Amino acid sequence: MKVSIVTACFNSSETIEDTIKSVINQDYKDIEYIIIDGCSTDNTLEIINKYKDKIARIVSEKDKGIYDAIAKGIDKATGEVVVALNSDDMYASNNIISKVVNLFNTTKAEAVYGDLNYVDRYHPEKIIRKWKAGAYKEGYFMKGWMPPHPTFFVKKYCYERYGSFNQNLKSAADYELMLRFIHKHKIKVAYLPELIVNMRTGGQSNVTLRNRYLANREDKKAWEINGLKPGALTLIRKPLSKLKQYF
Repeated sequence: MKVSIVTACFNSSETIEDTIKSVINQDYKDIEYIIIDGCSTDNTLEIINKYKDKIARIVSEKDKGIYDAIAKGIDKATGEVVVALNSDDMYASNNIISKVVNLFNTTKAEAVYGDLNYVDRYHPEKIIRKWKAGAYKEGYFMKGWMPPHPTFFVKKYCYERYGSFNQNLKSAADYELMLRFIHKHKIKVAYLPELIVNMRTGGQSNVTLRNRYLANREDKKAWEINGLKPGALTLIRKPLSKLKQYF
């Protein structure tokens, strides 16, 4: 089973090398690594090119944002399974992909996800909060649940069948895609109860109360564009569920 890993980046010289190493050091060998760069103006491309012999495809061109870049990578992917690993993220160990593939094979799932840690941007050994996703049960999205997107490995045919990222959304494009795949179209998912990704802190949707408000409006829109109606407390429970990640 070939796994395509897509990294979108722009001026990511501080973090991109850690991301790349976490991919190319995986013990699973059937990996297609694709990097989509948005015409970086720092030395991001110089760092990427140090590892070009281990990267299947490097594209550097203007894009409309991170989800546009990831969508480009997914379109170019030839693997049976596709995942997006952002340029701030790192796989937690070198056997993550092996474990994910094993779970796909044993469960016949269409998507696999796991846990994620938020870590300090400059000291990634320092854990800020822990996102334990838990096993999915039908209806969990109504309770504000979602899996961590960087851990969301999906059969490529799901993108071909149900569509890619909605470019009209910004912070909630990943949420909308998983809501569409899992809640609306009911693809079969399997949970790997292990830490899969370490994500450096700095996500824009949670930086200020205003950004959190805008993110909440986008979450609501994610339901509306799919013809779905959230529960009375769904959009409140979603951000509140993150509080337990600090303890």
